[in-house]
Parts: sequence; C-alpha cells; structure tokens
Amino acid sequence: MTDDTPAATEPDTVSDTGLTEEPPLRHPMRDSVEDKETVAQVPVTPQTQSATYRLAFADDDFLLREDLRAVRLQLELLKPQLMLDEAGVETTVVLFGGARIPDAAHAAQARTPMLASLSKYYEEARRFAYLVTEASLVESRGRRAVIVTGGGPGVMEAGNRGAQEAGGRSIGLNIVLPHEQAPNAYVTPELCFNFHYFAIRKMHFLMRAEAVCVFPGGFGTLDEMFEALTLIQTGRMAKVPFLLFGKDYWGRIIDWEALAESGTIAAEDLDLFRCVETAEEALEAMRTWACRTEKRDALPGRSGGDAPRPGAPDQAGDGS
Repeated sequence: MTDDTPAATEPDTVSDTGLTEEPPLRHPMRDSVEDKETVAQVPVTPQTQSATYRLAFADDDFLLREDLRAVRLQLELLKPQLMLDEAGVETTVVLFGGARIPDAAHAAQARTPMLASLSKYYEEARRFAYLVTEASLVESRGRRAVIVTGGGPGVMEAGNRGAQEAGGRSIGLNIVLPHEQAPNAYVTPELCFNFHYFAIRKMHFLMRAEAVCVFPGGFGTLDEMFEALTLIQTGRMAKVPFLLFGKDYWGRIIDWEALAESGTIAAEDLDLFRCVETAEEALEAMRTWACRTEKRDALPGRSGGDAPRPGAPDQAGDGS
C-alpha cells in the first residue's frame, strides 16, 4: 500500500429493510474502560496506592458514601432499565406472592395447616406463568407479557418455573436481605437483578406491567399489592388488569367492603381488582378486562372537589 492509498474502512452493513446502514460512530475521547485498564497497570507507589488516586467511578468506598446515595439510586434505576431494553422486553406480567407458599410435594412440611392448603396457588401460579409465556412466544416472540417475580421461593419460584417450562424467559427482581438465599433456579440468568432499594425495585415491577397478579402472601406481598393499587387509584398508573388469586384468602384477611362502607375508599375502587381462582379464569379476566371507574377529577374522599382555580374554566360549561 502506498502512502496515498486510501485506508481501509469498515464495510457498511445492510439492515433487514434492505437499507444500507453506516457503522456506529465512536466518540473521539478515551472511554472509561480504557482508563480503568490503564490505571491498573501504573507502578505501585505510595501515591498510586492512596484512596484519593482511584478513579471515582471505580472506587467502591467512594460510591458507598452517604453523600452518594442519589447516585446509587440512579444507578439502580438505570441498570435494569438498560438491560431489559437491550433484552427486548417490552411489557411484563407481574406475579406477587408469598415466599412461604410450598409446592404440593412439600405441603406436608408447611408450618400451619392453612399454609399447606395454600400450596394449590403454587401450582396455579406455575400454570398461569406457563400459559402466559406460551402465548407470548406465539404472539410476540417472547417480547411482551414476560413474567416478572421477586426471584425468590414460593409463588415467585412457581412463576419463573412455569415460564421456563413453556420455553420462555422470565425476570427476577431480588432484594438484598439478611436472611435471603440465592435467586430461584428458574429465573433467566440474564434477566436476574439484585436491589438495595425497595422503592426502586417496586418501580421496576410496575414500569412495564400490562397486568398485575397477586397470590396469597405476607407483609411483602401486601406492601406490593397496596402500593400498586394506590398508584392505579390515584391515576399514577394505568388501570391494568389487577387480579387477586384466592377470594376466600383475601376476603378473610382484608374486609374490602368495610373499607368502602366506612368511606375511606370509594365504592367504585372495589372495581379496580377482581378475584380469581385458576390460571384459566385469570387469563379470561385479562382478555375481557374493562375497569368501570373513570379517571378522578378530585382527590379521593373529596366529594365536591376543590374550588376552581382562578382563571380555570367552569367544569359545567364549555371553557369559553
């Protein structure tokens, strides 16, 4: 090659549409990975061994400081978001439920007779996840209605297990707890995430949700259920299908009618969710879902609404 011979360039690629695509441009600055690798090779001196010399983004001690909480919150929000985008996950079906719910094979070892009887919901969660995933593979090549659970045992395991048995992917959103074990063996490894902040974890449960299914569970399940219901009730989240598995269970631990009768929720708030017993019943409810409540014009409990703002159009008129 002579000095005036043009340098070789990367060939253009052809997209699925037949259009020529140019290779992605790379910014001209050195990237962080290169600098991290370079710093690892610097001579060992008192200066280079000092904590102050570490690159800020590669310094765990610095990132874990109290002052960096906002950065850690952002990282925990961004990492799963980017990974799920890159994995092509468009929508999810959420399964909340108790970690203590046994499968049928271990029901006899349950700590109470009632807990043993709840093992049927392990099987319903497993079958429901199977059917949802089976349909997802046919209708969207597994990009929509991807099962997401907390990644632990019990109902969570059942959901991930059913998705795997259907030949699809599923997501696990674990949380670091003093007594928590490893994620269950059925979560898709590339879609298994770990969280420090409960709040960010709950955001990721709902950000892509096209349906929420709640199985019998304890404090954690109740927390997740009521936060999701509150978001829907207050108009902060779309009125997606919201299904409670086990009418007798939920009716026993929560007196929904008493809430409405006391006036602490509106009567129409009872239409935000439905109770189902089986996977097939849940699928039919999702297919025919129609929430009768309208978007709120006033805060819950404000029968007459707030006084009109100065300059605001008359609600009874045409705004002119």
